[in-house]
Amino acid sequence: MSGLDEERWDDQADVIVVGFGAAGASTALEASQQGASVLALDRFHGGGSTATSGGVIYAGGGTPLQLQAGCPDSPDEMFNYLRQETGGVVLDETLRRFCDESPRMIAWLEQAGVLFDGTLCPFKTSYPKDGYYLYYSGNENCPPYRDHAKSAPRGHRPKGKGLSGQALFRALESAAQRQVIRVRAQTEVRGLIQAADGRVIGVEGRTLSNPLARRIHAALSRLSVTWSTYDLAFHGREMNALLSLIMAAFSKPYRARARKGVILCAGGFAFNRAMVVQRNPAFKSCIPLGTFGDDGAGIALGESVGGATARLDRMTAWRFFVPPEALLKGVLLDGRGGRLCNEELYGAKQGDYIVAAGGVAWLVFDRVTYQEAVRQIGRQCAPFQRLVMIPTLYLLRKKASTYRSLAKKIGLPPGALEDTMGAYNSMARQGASDPLGKNPQRCVPQDRPPFYALDDSIKARMGIPTASLTLGGLVVDEQQGSVLGKDRLPIEGLYAAGRNALGLCSNGYFASGISLADCVFSGRRAGYHAAIGSPGNGSK
Repeated sequence: MSGLDEERWDDQADVIVVGFGAAGASTALEASQQGASVLALDRFHGGGSTATSGGVIYAGGGTPLQLQAGCPDSPDEMFNYLRQETGGVVLDETLRRFCDESPRMIAWLEQAGVLFDGTLCPFKTSYPKDGYYLYYSGNENCPPYRDHAKSAPRGHRPKGKGLSGQALFRALESAAQRQVIRVRAQTEVRGLIQAADGRVIGVEGRTLSNPLARRIHAALSRLSVTWSTYDLAFHGREMNALLSLIMAAFSKPYRARARKGVILCAGGFAFNRAMVVQRNPAFKSCIPLGTFGDDGAGIALGESVGGATARLDRMTAWRFFVPPEALLKGVLLDGRGGRLCNEELYGAKQGDYIVAAGGVAWLVFDRVTYQEAVRQIGRQCAPFQRLVMIPTLYLLRKKASTYRSLAKKIGLPPGALEDTMGAYNSMARQGASDPLGKNPQRCVPQDRPPFYALDDSIKARMGIPTASLTLGGLVVDEQQGSVLGKDRLPIEGLYAAGRNALGLCSNGYFASGISLADCVFSGRRAGYHAAIGSPGNGSK
């Protein structure tokens, strides 16, 4: 496109950020701190999946919070652990940079107003209840990971009641306001504008300006987020359709020029059912984790100008059955009645095993474990966890007086269940090492009838949620965050971060907080390089 000054632009800035969740806010803040003027555009009102999440940031290498808890860590040990988990999805130098910068990332977030605390959670949990803000959020204490890296708690939960994602985002949003970053809500980016030489120079789409339409859209947006969070998917889809109608009827065209770069931070595509089914139908019955803005629009924008994608088939299913911690003593079985994996593994890692085994899984345990788990609900479960575990343990569990009768109730081969549980109980009584690596204190015989089973299959139904999110995205240059074309050369003026981009967790999800940490890490990287307008090494 020639004659840029003659084009009609509704707005302009050095850097335009598409999407304003954790990745978008981190991108905008870093770019502004490097002296760039920043305009952030969001289809709704900001926050995205971040605001509905637990807000956990995976960080280590010796953060002040780890030291406060008396849990020493080093970048080397963090790198040794993560290298096992990431499976080469990013270069070693990128992973090393992430680990080296991790304590500074926490400091940067604290400077933005995010509050952390070093109170260590004393029990195994998928998410710590209020009062605990540091925990082992991955597989650090499980073999083979602990055999190659000294474990340390690296799940940093921001201080806040209930789920802390809202607290994390509001702090970043307030920091953006202090930085005088312009955020234009209710603006949907539908296309990228390129110059004649292919450089991305701006965005185009639709924006709401009618005051009444904006108020109605805002109220319905909040309701849509609530419904998507609590699995009222049918009503949520209706609401999203209504929001689209409001945008179509009352919006006007919008074009904004980016003098230095456009950065895509618009989330994954978990709420794009057709895209999920196309890429990996094994996850079609899961509850999408996030908001209706996670429909793949940001990835599609990158593809529209020739951006390459990778690992779009990589998704994660979260099958958490702790807390209560006592359930780790149970035995996780596949659909043939055989033992599936170490029950102490992170829920998303267990989800990988369950998907690979055909999607069927049951956790089996005895009366003693059941009674202990019931007693722990009040002490260990956050309110939202109680909403799941109370009906699960009291109403949805299967119960029988023998293994054989339990097998018939849950559809497993009776002989296989008896053999598996008999072998497990014999091992536990003898104090033998578990071949799957479960810690000895949790290898306890499950031989006191009656016996119980919880359905841990990969499916979604009321009371037994299986949350899922997508992990792949646009291929980016790992030094700068610029989007690469199919020829693996940078598309000038275009960057991506968070779940719009290939990143640390794109090979698999292995620890709570790794996606949000990647949002901050990749967002700052893209914001920095877009702002300075020249190659660099990505360090802050």
